[in-house]
Amino acid sequence: MSRIGKQPVPLPAGVQVTINGQHVQVKGPKGELSREFLPEVNISQDGAVLKVSQVGEGREAQARFGLSRTLLNNMVVGVSQGFTKKLEIFGVGYRAALKGQDLELQLGFSHPVVVKPPVGISFDVPANTQIIVSGIDKQQVGQVAANIRKWRSPEPYKGKGIRYEGEKVRILPGKSAAS
Repeated sequence: MSRIGKQPVPLPAGVQVTINGQHVQVKGPKGELSREFLPEVNISQDGAVLKVSQVGEGREAQARFGLSRTLLNNMVVGVSQGFTKKLEIFGVGYRAALKGQDLELQLGFSHPVVVKPPVGISFDVPANTQIIVSGIDKQQVGQVAANIRKWRSPEPYKGKGIRYEGEKVRILPGKSAAS
C-alpha cells in the first residue's frame, strides 16, 4: 500500500466537500474545483478529514491510490490557499509587462509575445524581469508557467531566457581559440 495514500487529507476552515460517488467537488474561499476519480479508489469524509481507500488489489489500484490522495489534497489546498509559480527573465532587453490582464513579453523577437491568461489563472509582474503565475488548479498553474518558459528557454552558453525561480542553468564553455 502507498504511504502517501494512507494519510488523511485535513480540511481547513471554510472548505466544503461534496462527494457523489466518484465525483468530488471542493468549494473554498478562493474558488471551486471538481474532479471525477477513478473506480479503483473510494473517497469518504470523516469529520474534518478526507480519507482515500483502495478498492481493488491489482497493480492498477495500487498505482492510483497515492495519486488520488495527492490530487484530492491539491484540490483542498488550491481552494484554500492557491498555488503560484515564479519565473525570472535573464537577458539584455528581455522584459515582461502587464497589459490589462494579458502578459506582454519582449524576448528578442521582432514582435512582442502576448500571453492571455486562461480562466482561473492570473499574472503578476512585480519587476520587469519577474513573472508570478497564480491560480487554484496546481496542474493548470504549472502548465501555463511551462508554456511561458517555452517561449525562450534558458540557453546553455550565456544563460539568457526565462527560467523558474531558483532554477540552476549549467553554463557550458564556449569555443576556445586554437593557437
